[in-house]
Amino acid sequence: MKFSQKFRLTVAIALAVPAIVGAATYDDLITSAKVGDVKEIAQLAAKGASLDTTDIDGNTLLMLAARDGHADMVDYLIRNRAKLNARNSAGDTALRLAAFRGHQKVVELLLAGGAAVNMQGWTPLAYAAFSGHLEIAKLLVMSGANVNLASENGTTPLIAASRSGHLEVVQFLIASKADLGRTVDSGETALDIASRFNNTDIADLIRKAGGKSGKTVSIEVR
Repeated sequence: MKFSQKFRLTVAIALAVPAIVGAATYDDLITSAKVGDVKEIAQLAAKGASLDTTDIDGNTLLMLAARDGHADMVDYLIRNRAKLNARNSAGDTALRLAAFRGHQKVVELLLAGGAAVNMQGWTPLAYAAFSGHLEIAKLLVMSGANVNLASENGTTPLIAASRSGHLEVVQFLIASKADLGRTVDSGETALDIASRFNNTDIADLIRKAGGKSGKTVSIEVR
């Protein structure tokens, strides 16, 4: 092999090695976050890896750990200043994902770390309400969650819980001064939503609390 060929080959290998190492580090970061391997993450971070690395869907390491309930990993990432309120491609935060999945310890860690409880779109409280996680809903309200904050189509935590049929969550939200008259973009209230999804016990509870239908009945005049 000529010198020039050897030189080009050497340069090509030298340029490829960082890319290979970088790809390996990336895969290790994502995998470690998903399985909760704090030791591996700490070792990678010590070598300069970013703790705010994201996967192809925009999920940060904190989101991945929070989603899968790895409290030790979440604690490590918070203590090492990972971004608390970053959003993935779906608009979810780590707190939203933990609330939806019902990981109470993770929710507690995120709240203690200062994660935002109120935001545009579905809030962590709406996620907890939809999934029926009563204790998490209580934690969020205690931490300042707005019980009447609605998503883009008007879904409040009360409407979310009414749709999914979580009676105890509905009772808690009503006791927390949830607005019974709020409507989604179809004009339906929580009472209408509960009725449409055959959650009659919730519909009765809302009706007794003063909730009304948002539907208007048209009367044909002949």
